[in-house]
Amino acid sequence: MKVIIVGATHAGTFAAQQILTEHPDYDVTVYERNDNLSFLSCGIALWVGGHVSDPDKMFYSSPEALAKLGADMEMKHDVTDIDTDNQTVTVKDLESGEVSEVAYDKLVVTTGSWPVIPPIDGIDNKNVYLCKNWTNANELKNLAGKIKSAVVIGAGYIGAELAEQYALTGKQVTLIDGLPRVLAKNFDKDITDRVEKEYTDHGVKLALGEMVTGFSGDDQVTVTTDKGSYTADIAILCTGFRPNTGLMKDKVDMLPNGAIVTDEYMQTSLPNVFAAGDSAAVHYNPTHKNDYIPLATNAVRQGILVGHNIEKPTVKYLGTQSSSAVELFGKTIAASGLTTEGAKARNVDVDSVTIEQDYRPDFMLSTTPVQCSLTWDPETHRVLGGAFYSDHDVSQSANVISMAIQTEMTIETLSMVDMLFQPNFDQPLNWINAVAMAAVAKAGEKVTN
Repeated sequence: MKVIIVGATHAGTFAAQQILTEHPDYDVTVYERNDNLSFLSCGIALWVGGHVSDPDKMFYSSPEALAKLGADMEMKHDVTDIDTDNQTVTVKDLESGEVSEVAYDKLVVTTGSWPVIPPIDGIDNKNVYLCKNWTNANELKNLAGKIKSAVVIGAGYIGAELAEQYALTGKQVTLIDGLPRVLAKNFDKDITDRVEKEYTDHGVKLALGEMVTGFSGDDQVTVTTDKGSYTADIAILCTGFRPNTGLMKDKVDMLPNGAIVTDEYMQTSLPNVFAAGDSAAVHYNPTHKNDYIPLATNAVRQGILVGHNIEKPTVKYLGTQSSSAVELFGKTIAASGLTTEGAKARNVDVDSVTIEQDYRPDFMLSTTPVQCSLTWDPETHRVLGGAFYSDHDVSQSANVISMAIQTEMTIETLSMVDMLFQPNFDQPLNWINAVAMAAVAKAGEKVTN
C-alpha cells in the first residue's frame, strides 16, 4: 500500500505515526515544505514572554523519529498539484528545483491552515509580522528584547496571549479587533468584560470594533483603522486562519470556507482520500453539524483516526466540543461547547445561567470566586456548553462540560453527578453541580410560568 501524506504538523505527524504503527509494511511518504514538523505554535506567546525552558521541546516529533518508524520523509518538498483521477501528486524539491510525479493508493491531506492576510494597503510593510509557524516564532522571539511597543491585530486566543505577554514584559501594547469585544468568538460578555478590564489595568490600549485599513512607516509601523491610527515598533497579524486546501478545490466536498468535509472515518467524498486537522471540517457535537474549528486537539485525534481507518473503516470519529482554555494575567478562562453568542451565530436556540461561588469553603485561610456559565437546549435540557473564569485553576472544568456534551447529558443529570468534596479543593456542592442546579431551577421556573 502506497500512502502519501501532504503536510506534517499535528494531524500529518499523528497520521504517519499511527499508520506505521498499525501497518509497518506500508510504503508511507510524507511531503513537508518546511524543514521541521510538529511545532506547537500555541506556545509562541509563552516563548516570547520567557516561559519556555527549551524551544526544542516545542516540537513533539521530528523527521528522524518518523523515519525511524519507516516513513520516507521528504522535507522541503512542496506538493504543487494533486490529480485525484489518476491518483498522482506533483512534487517540487524546494532545494534542487526538481519536479516529479508520484502515484499513491491512499492520500492523506493534512495541509493545515494559514493566517488570514487581508488585502490591505501596506500589508507587506517590513514591520508587520505573522504568528503561525516556527519561522514566525523565531522572528518574534528575536525581536522581543529589542522592541518597546507593539500593535497586535486580532483579539482571539493568539492575539490575546501575545498582547498579554508583551504587556507583562513592559511593552506599550495596542490590541485591535474588528469585533466589539476581546475573545468575542470564545466567551460571552460577562467574561470578556472582566478580561478587558485586566488589559486596561495593565496598560493595554484596546481598539475594539475597529477595522484595519492600512499600514505605513519605516522605522516604526503605523496601523490605520476606520476610527484612528496607532504607531509602534512592530505589528503582528493574528486575524484568524483559513484552511490551506487550494490543492483539493473542486475535487472533494468542502465547507464554503474551504474546509474539507469527511465522514466519521475521516474519508473525504473520495474514499481513497483522507483529510484531518486544520484543513478539515469537524463534527461539532453541540449542533450535530460540520463546522470549522482549527485546534491542535482536533488535529491530533483526527490524525490518529486516519491511521486507524486507512485500510478499512474501523474507528468512528466522536466529534468535538471545541474545548479550550487560556490564562491571562493570572486568570484561568476555560470553555467547552456553545456560548450564547456562538449559539446565536449558528441559529441555535439555547438558554443559559451564570453563577459565582467561592471554589472552596470560607473557613479555609484563602479562597477565591469561580464564575460559571452553562448553556442548554431549552426543549431537551441537553447540556450544550459551559464557561469558567477564576483566579483559581478551573481549566479542567471545561473537560467535565465536554464529557457532558459528548454523552448528551441533561442539566438535571449534570446537577447530580457525583463529584468529590474535600476542603482543599472545593465545596460540598462543586461549582459545576451548582451551576447545573441553577440551570434546572431556571428551566423549572419557565415551565411553571
